[in-house]
Amino acid sequence: MSNIKIISDSTCDLSKELVEAYNISIIPLMISLGELTKKDGKDLSPEEIYSWSDETGQTPKTAAPTIGDAIEFLEPFIKKDLEIIFFGISEVMSGTCNIMRLVAENLAYKKLYVVDSKSLSTGIGLQVLRAAKLARRGATVQDILEDNKKIKSKVRASFVVDTLTYLHRGGRCSSVAALLANTIKLKPEILVIDGKMGVGKKYRGNIKSALLKYVKDQKKQMVLADSDMIFITHSGCDLEVIEEVKKFIQDLNVFNEIHVTRAGGVISSHCGPNTLGVLYISK
Repeated sequence: MSNIKIISDSTCDLSKELVEAYNISIIPLMISLGELTKKDGKDLSPEEIYSWSDETGQTPKTAAPTIGDAIEFLEPFIKKDLEIIFFGISEVMSGTCNIMRLVAENLAYKKLYVVDSKSLSTGIGLQVLRAAKLARRGATVQDILEDNKKIKSKVRASFVVDTLTYLHRGGRCSSVAALLANTIKLKPEILVIDGKMGVGKKYRGNIKSALLKYVKDQKKQMVLADSDMIFITHSGCDLEVIEEVKKFIQDLNVFNEIHVTRAGGVISSHCGPNTLGVLYISK
């Protein structure tokens, strides 16, 4: 049995089934709705976030776990003297990785390895699952860390948002950009590159046509991707759209595993409803 423990934070958006199947542990980030602060994935649903945001005209504040919560989370693994690899949300977006480093320093534990995923959502999840699979096959910590260095820049994380309102409320885009996009009904593609979000293609029409066009535009990249797995991650899209996206990907006959996951509270807070992305690793 491996002495390696793979952990991540709640922004990796892995399903409960995948987390349990690969014995991955998840530390929740914090979400504040005004004066009320809750833990992502435990005390709050995306639907509650959308309702509160629409009622107040605000976006929830999101934050890294507290040092106290991180110590409590890590202690069981430290007591077992496990080698721990933590994959966290991009350090450009959150201080979560730094919190984990501080805990390791405070507890003088040298077997905790912190990996800045330089990504978000299942862009992190891809790296987490890959590491868990390697650990299961007997890879060492150094094997896993070296593999991650090779593939991290090849993670393709993008998504299309129905509205820029949530990104705008959270300070993720300018007032002018938000007004322009919403006025002419653009559905922008958001790209995650080197840990930062930027705007890619801009789609017109309703969200269904925009999402299907976006996925079809990914075809050239997907047919050349690593065949192990791909994620379809969404923040509450229509099931018919999700199934059409999944069928399109299945018909490519590229990926061994196609995982559909629902974005958690932190990601949903910033992207809003009806967001969908396809995330994979290029060769």
